[in-house]
Amino acid sequence: MIHDTAIISKKARIDSNVSIGAYSVIRDEVQIDSGTKIESHVVIQGPTKIGKNNHIHSFAAIGGDPQDKKYSNEVTSLEIGDNNTIREYCTINRGTTQDNSKTLLGSNNWIMAYVHIAHDCVVGDNIIFANNATLAGHVRVDNWAIFGGFTGAHQFTRIGAHSFIGMNTLTTRDVPAYIMAEGQPVKPRGVNIEGIRRRGFKQDQIKNIKDAYRILYRKDLKLSSAISEIENLSNNQPELKPLLESLKNSSERGIIR
Repeated sequence: MIHDTAIISKKARIDSNVSIGAYSVIRDEVQIDSGTKIESHVVIQGPTKIGKNNHIHSFAAIGGDPQDKKYSNEVTSLEIGDNNTIREYCTINRGTTQDNSKTLLGSNNWIMAYVHIAHDCVVGDNIIFANNATLAGHVRVDNWAIFGGFTGAHQFTRIGAHSFIGMNTLTTRDVPAYIMAEGQPVKPRGVNIEGIRRRGFKQDQIKNIKDAYRILYRKDLKLSSAISEIENLSNNQPELKPLLESLKNSSERGIIR
C-alpha cells in the first residue's frame, strides 16, 4: 500500500494499513495510524502524529516548521485526530515554544484546498474550512464552526462553537459561540440558525439562543452585564453554556460587538 517512489524515513512509524501515494515524503518522527490514506506528492514532517482514517490529498504540506521568525529549530509537534479530510495544497504547521509547543487538530474535520493552519492553533472537531481559509498563530477554533472561503482569523483570536464566518471575512476579534460573523470590518449578523438546526437543536433551544443574542447585541449592555443575564438564564437553558463559556473565556482581543 506504499508506492515504490514514496520516500519513508526509517524513523517514521507507519501502520501496516496506511496507504501512501507516489512521490510522497514522510520524514523523521512521523506517526500515522491505521486506515489513513496519503495521496501522491504529500510532504509530512515531524514530530507529527496522525490518527486513524484520515485522507490527505496531493501537495499538502503537513507538520512543517512554524512560520514564526522567533522559531530556532526547537522540538515542537503537530497532532491530528481521526477521520479528517485534508484537501490539496493545505499547510498545517507545528507549534512553537512561545506557546505549548504543539499544534492540535481534532477529528471529523473537512478542510478544503489551500487552507492554512498556523503554529500553536487548537482546532476542535466537526469543523469546515472552505477554500483558502487561513488561521494565524495561536488561534482556537471550537467544535462545529464553519469558515467560508477566503476567510481569516487574526492571531490569538477564538472562534466559538457552532459559529459561522462568512466569505472574505477577517476576524480580528473573537466570535462567540453560535454567532454568524461577516463583513469588513467584521460584524455580528445574527445566530447561525440553519447550522444548529441541522445539528438537531430543537425550536425552543434555538429561541433561547436567539434571546441570548439579543441580550448580548441588542440591549446596549456592558459585556459584563450581558454575561450576568445570560448566566442567569443558562441555569435552566444548558444550550447557552457554550455561548457563556466563550464569552467568559474570550481572548485578550475581546469579542466582536
